[in-house]
Amino acid sequence: MDATSLKEFLINIRNGSISLEEAAERIKRLSFHDLGFAKVDTHRSLRQGFPEVVYCAGKTTEQVVAIISVLATNHKSILATRANKEMFQAIQALIPLAHYHEIPRLISIQTEKQEPVGSILVVCAGTSDLSVAEEAAVTAEIMGNKVERLYDAGVAGIHRLLLNEDKLHTARVIIVVAGMEGALASVVGGLVDKPVIAVPTSVGYGASFNGLAALLSMLNSCANGVTVVNIDNGFGAGYAASLINKINEDGS
Repeated sequence: MDATSLKEFLINIRNGSISLEEAAERIKRLSFHDLGFAKVDTHRSLRQGFPEVVYCAGKTTEQVVAIISVLATNHKSILATRANKEMFQAIQALIPLAHYHEIPRLISIQTEKQEPVGSILVVCAGTSDLSVAEEAAVTAEIMGNKVERLYDAGVAGIHRLLLNEDKLHTARVIIVVAGMEGALASVVGGLVDKPVIAVPTSVGYGASFNGLAALLSMLNSCANGVTVVNIDNGFGAGYAASLINKINEDGS
């Protein structure tokens, strides 16, 4: 929206031609900052509750820095996924508060931390799945959720899971991250009465087909309440869990 359009918009609000409700809806559909190589959605937080998340893979360091610089002028929380250390160092030079989460390769910036709400539990089958599990956990934390972790609790040693049933039952949402045959999601789904978000990982031997075996196992789960995101998509699981966890959190 240019200056002339903005002026007309404000005049229409003042004279009653546009109601406050309609104005709010229009504002939600605006606006973006055109960098030429990217159109940064600066109003996504109005529509979806959290700013645009930057997917860094395939972008140059200069492009990532430019995008995050725009977001930093409008938002108190910023998240960038699949980032490398070179990108982080360039961003930190401009924004000292930037933090690099090395295992999940995330960059986060929080100028004002919020009190975490609800309870999300991230269950991880094995240490080899940690990068995906941490991508889910850190994503959910940055979005303002209380997150607990239960790691290295795969079905090959099921007692490690069963000894922590109290964590399973107190969480509002559970994210289950597993590779190999992906059976852990079905086991957890059969134990609880809450949403389970399953994340297959590309961990496993040849017949796992880089996570396809785990994906199909999770999609074919006979446990009720299990939904599945794509292979290695910890971010998608963390985001979805945050939306579920925050339902009615505002008291509505």
